[in-house]
Amino acid sequence: MRDLSRADRKLARVIGRVGCFPTKKLKSQPPFASLLQAIVYQQLAGKAAATIFGRLKALGASGFPTPEEILSLDKTRLRGAGLSRQKIAAVKDLAAKTLDGTVPPLAKLRRMSEEEILERLTQVHGIGEWSVQMFLMFRLGRPDVLPIHDLGIRKGFQIVYGHEDVPKPQAIMEYGERWRPYRSIASWYLWRAADEESAKAKNKAKPKKVSKAR
Repeated sequence: MRDLSRADRKLARVIGRVGCFPTKKLKSQPPFASLLQAIVYQQLAGKAAATIFGRLKALGASGFPTPEEILSLDKTRLRGAGLSRQKIAAVKDLAAKTLDGTVPPLAKLRRMSEEEILERLTQVHGIGEWSVQMFLMFRLGRPDVLPIHDLGIRKGFQIVYGHEDVPKPQAIMEYGERWRPYRSIASWYLWRAADEESAKAKNKAKPKKVSKAR
């Protein structure tokens, strides 16, 4: 936070307003579990995704399906849990690539570079660059990831730096060089700036209460 504030005065205002970056680590879990959740949650609202993910977890004999169990489940049961055809293909491919070693175990992933992890994990159908970046940031705790294509990042950048239009990803990449080696933390503050603006817009849209005359 101190280094980012020194490097960027405008971001420093957001840091001062929002407060401390959360340093509590998420509970470690196998890459298969993290990526399975990422696939289920894609393009869905949080509540709906959580419901579907809960149904999918219930299909496992021990409360969470193994790769072997995912491969053995027929499409009808997976459709019944709420997965689309595309997501069924994705979770099946994730299970197969976990078993054949394309998706490495957590201990090995921790020793790999971001580029190596991206190359491996994007071989899974349904796992793109954004999903890998979220995995790097929130599961592996990598401090220098900048998801320039994320709409929240782009909106936050537009707000913090006063751009009239949502900036192009390349402009964020170039500007973000000053945040190294803490671009993940800078990204978190851009998300918070976008959240603040969204909350302000909702408050403005709320109808004002009219007090009743006595």
